Formats: sequence, C-alpha cells, structure tokens
Amino acid sequence: MTTHAPQAAQAVTLPTTLDEAVAALAAMPAAVPVAGGTDLMAAVNSGQLRPAALVGLGRISEIRGWQYQDGHALLGAGLTHARMGRPDFAALIPALAAAARAAGPPHIRNAGTLGGNIASAAPTGDALPVLAALEATLIIAGPGGARREIPVSHLLAGMDMLRAGELIGYVRVPLLHAPQVFLKATGRTGPGRAVASVALVLDPARRGVRCAVGAIAPMPLRPLEAEHWVAQLIDWDNNRAIVPEALNAFGEYVAAACIPDPAPAEDGSVQQLPPAVLHLRRTVAALARRALGRALS
Repeated sequence: MTTHAPQAAQAVTLPTTLDEAVAALAAMPAAVPVAGGTDLMAAVNSGQLRPAALVGLGRISEIRGWQYQDGHALLGAGLTHARMGRPDFAALIPALAAAARAAGPPHIRNAGTLGGNIASAAPTGDALPVLAALEATLIIAGPGGARREIPVSHLLAGMDMLRAGELIGYVRVPLLHAPQVFLKATGRTGPGRAVASVALVLDPARRGVRCAVGAIAPMPLRPLEAEHWVAQLIDWDNNRAIVPEALNAFGEYVAAACIPDPAPAEDGSVQQLPPAVLHLRRTVAALARRALGRALS
C-alpha cells in the first residue's frame, strides 16, 4: 500500500533465467530490475523514481541459493536476508548471517536480497562492510551470456560500475573457517538503520585481520594500517592471544583512521571535532574493540 499514486510501469517482464533477465534489460534500456523491492518501493513512494518498465527477478531460481566452489561460497544475488540468517548459512559465513539478521524487521528480511543490498549501495547496508572485510568478488552477468568479475569494493567505490544490460548474478566469498563478527549501533533499540557498523574477520592462514566500518561514509572503510598493526600483536600460535591494552588501542586506531581529526588551519590552530562526531568516533572505537575481542575469544 502507498499513499502516493505513482505512474504504473508500462511493462513487467518476469524472466526465469539470469540470461533472460539480461536480455530483457538490453531490450528495454529504461527498465528497472526488481527483486525484493524494498529500496525500489521506497524510491517510488517518495516520488524519486517512476520506472517505465520492470524486470522482476523473483522467478530466477539459479540465483536464490548458494554452492561451494574452490574454497569459496558462490552466493546467488537473489538470496534473501531471512535465508542468510538461518543456522546452516551462519555456519558457513557467520558475519554475513549476523548482518542479515540485523537488516530490519521480518518483512524487510523476507523480501530484501543480497544483490539488492549491493546494487542500491546505501551507506547503511548491513551486508556491505561484511563483504568488504571478506574481500568478496561480484560475478556480473551481461548480454550474450557474458560474465565478468569485479571486487565488491570497486563497485561500491564507483571504480567499476554496472554497464547497460548488466546484472549482479553471484557473489563469491572466500571460506576462511575462522571467527567472524558483525556488530552495529542504531539510534534506537531493536532492528534499525545503522549509525555505525563494524565487520571483522580473522584470516589465520595469512595471520591477518580484516576490518570494515560501515554507515559512517558513502562506502565501507578499511583501516588497513590498523589491521596490519594489530595482526602483528596477536600470538597466532598460542590460541590467538592478545593483551587487553591492544584491544583498546585497536578500537581507537580504527576510529581515528575512519574519522580523523581536522587538518590544522593556516594559522596552526587545531579545531575540535563537533560533539556528535566525537560520539560517533567513540561508537566506532567501541564496536571495533568488541568485534576483535569476540573474534579472538
């Protein structure tokens, strides 16, 4: 139901395969692909979008599940948050499952999809920092059965955009078989839009820590220096032990990297961050500290 009266789409196409969907988009350049429709309907109801045609993706069964492939999980873009939140998926990619469970109320989780979260690229998208920390790769379907791969971070940063007639088909995620954590802070209790979020994964094979901070910038931020610094302090051969002081320092390091102090003015004076920004930085520091603590515990 909507209180607005948006112009009806001129055509609705319901393909059953990924290539059929790509062909429909190529034949109708003004068409808008729709899966769960959570972001689309918000744009329509607010008057920001009046689609001339729709290509529905809900009947494409091949992108609604996942499979194993060379040490990776190949996730269909049509996976819903509700499906990713189930225990069998949580055993596979715990941080992504946690993000899916935090994505919103049940009706949003039942409809919203992984591919839609990526394509809309909303800064508060819960899956985005997890995919950034996991260094996931997108498999893009194009006309004529073409497939190409791009890092998810490239799409989110605008370094490589979807071309005309292309769709996100799959997301390839490495299976690290190590602790992963997703935490977020909201402005109210219960599911809600993130004020800040942190995804953290351990990579014991490479003795590395990967962290991404979401919601505070247009795309997830990777504090690479903080990752490298804390990885050197972890005793990987002794139950991944670390001194408590390093946890606190890591949180502060991440927060300062993502929300830095203002540059000095021409006269050499240093301005202070506004109280609201300082509070956000403290929130990021707490989330990063807790995420690393839980991953190492």
